[in-house]
Amino acid sequence: MRSPRRCSRNACPRQAVATLTYVYNESTAVVGPLAAFAEPHTYDLCEQHARSLTAPRGWDVVRHEGEFEPPPPTTDDLVALAEAVREAARPVAPRPPQDDHDPHPHPHPQNPPTGRRGHLRVIPPNH
Repeated sequence: MRSPRRCSRNACPRQAVATLTYVYNESTAVVGPLAAFAEPHTYDLCEQHARSLTAPRGWDVVRHEGEFEPPPPTTDDLVALAEAVREAARPVAPRPPQDDHDPHPHPHPQNPPTGRRGHLRVIPPNH
């Protein structure tokens, strides 16, 4: 699963909730809600850094007036979480006893593996 985007400020461990974009030809710094995707030449900021940002002398700051909130989880995040849960729930297959004299152990055809996995069950074929 993807980890949440972090604030771009050095040594800041907080989650990003805003995006800073510089509009150089207008000498303006724009701080708005967190962009859907990290883009080159933009900076993700936590709420504290988004609210306290100052611009160079002669520049304007345009700041989002509402609350900054973390983005909701995306479908990709939810799918990744579901896959991680499924993977963690998978039982580990028991290892067959090894013959100390056989360097390449292999299952014996007369004893096929059986087991249960979730709601599915492996049934050995009839001979």
